[in-house]
Amino acid sequence: MEALHAATIQVLTQQGLARCTTTRIAARAGASVGSLYQYYPNRDALLAAVLARKLSGVSAAVDQACRAQQGQPIAQMAVALTRAFLAAKLHNPDESKALYAVAAQRGGAALIAQAQASMVVSIATMLASAADVHVANPAVTAEVALNTLVGSVRALLEGLMSPEVAATLETQLGALLTAYFQTHAVARAAASALARE
Repeated sequence: MEALHAATIQVLTQQGLARCTTTRIAARAGASVGSLYQYYPNRDALLAAVLARKLSGVSAAVDQACRAQQGQPIAQMAVALTRAFLAAKLHNPDESKALYAVAAQRGGAALIAQAQASMVVSIATMLASAADVHVANPAVTAEVALNTLVGSVRALLEGLMSPEVAATLETQLGALLTAYFQTHAVARAAASALARE
């Protein structure tokens, strides 16, 4: 199955979605078309599985980073989240870019919504545990932060970002999220005092 997924990505990135056929995928994997159909009923099911796998990997990377940052200062959380998300999405930029076409056509919206919901929970849980501040609405803050990362990476992959910004994207996004998180937070001491009133 791993060979089929790898072959799908190779055909998709090199030939595009329209030319990404089961025949080409099977040939690239060194398998027969019949063996491909043992695992997937059609091309769309295979493409959806490849997309789901990529989204699962990104979600797992974000979750792992968020778990590791629980109880840390908010600025450290922002930088770690940014680093983890960018590393997962940009590990293979051609793959990520090619999968946007799959996501737009092959039931990808539901898969993306599921992955994003999972990441929002991970980020919100992390934010709620910040050592130095209390985030008033961690779920909303997490969702906005995630969509900021998603939109920025998509702009980069689609060539809509200047080389100067692309070269410093991690630093820029880390600073942006740090400022955003701090804007929606109050110092822990102040939050405790307010709770006692």
